[in-house]
Amino acid sequence: MRISVLDQSPIPEGSSGADALRNTIDLARLADELGYHRYWVAEHHGGPMLASAAPDALIGPIAAATEQIRVGSGGVMLPHYSPLRVAEAFTILAALFPGRIDLGLGRASGTDPLTTFALQRDRRDAAPDDFPQQLAELLGYFDDSLPASHPFRRLAATLPGRPELPVPWLLGSSPQSAIWAGELGLPYAFADFINPSGAEIAALYRERFAAHRDLTAPRTAVAAWVLCAPTDEEAQHLATSSRMTLALLRRGELIAVPTPETAAAFLEHEGRPAAAGLPGRRGIIGAPATVRAGIEQLAAEYGAEEVIVVTITHDHGARRRSYALLADVMDLERRSLAAAAV
Repeated sequence: MRISVLDQSPIPEGSSGADALRNTIDLARLADELGYHRYWVAEHHGGPMLASAAPDALIGPIAAATEQIRVGSGGVMLPHYSPLRVAEAFTILAALFPGRIDLGLGRASGTDPLTTFALQRDRRDAAPDDFPQQLAELLGYFDDSLPASHPFRRLAATLPGRPELPVPWLLGSSPQSAIWAGELGLPYAFADFINPSGAEIAALYRERFAAHRDLTAPRTAVAAWVLCAPTDEEAQHLATSSRMTLALLRRGELIAVPTPETAAAFLEHEGRPAAAGLPGRRGIIGAPATVRAGIEQLAAEYGAEEVIVVTITHDHGARRRSYALLADVMDLERRSLAAAAV
């Protein structure tokens, strides 16, 4: 089973977005050394908690700072962009870092309606919901398969990074995304950390899968919220930061990642048990043995070949340690990297 990283570039309370982005580069170097398979960065806009607003701007620096780990988007929210613009940007990345670039694609906005509108270039009307058409056009550029009558047909040959291409993935948390991924023959990454009831949706993807491009069999990854610490008790204490942010998110309140002490006081005031789990979400939280058992159970539930781990803590050192403990307990093979030896 492959283990990978999804980094949302969390901004700790008392810190800045710039600090969070530097932490992302630092964590990517560590993940490369520890033997993680891929390192994906998310897309979120207009909030104080996450600095990951532009995956294509982050992927290049991450790939340059690492050596072997695959790097990509988890994901690019395609409704914000022209398919040609995405195709150009990711073929450039693929050309600069051959064989290492993934393009995870999502349909969600990654923000609230007002910020979604602010992201539009043309604000005369709300953007149409035409994700299937956008996706088909984007894949047509990569495959050079747009119909001869298509007005943009010639542009497929002009992608600046050719012949190198990224590997496209479809991301999702609903049955519709599974159907699209299966029918288009794309690898599928399900966001269990958003919807913890997705096993049947992953099965639907495999049922609908039709071999296409270079993928001859379905490929399923599941993205999970994980926090690993030396003891179950410490892991639960660190997880209070996310319990507070998620509790407030459900009220429409966005905050930077609080300290565990601030979060524990908030939860006590709210009458919420400190170790009651993540509101409306699944969390795999605990000591290494606890976390390994949870990850193995999750992968079996989804029939997944890969688990993509998202971890948020107030302290960057605690996040680094969580990924290091996880790599050890999951028996990841460390890499000998030239940068690590310097």
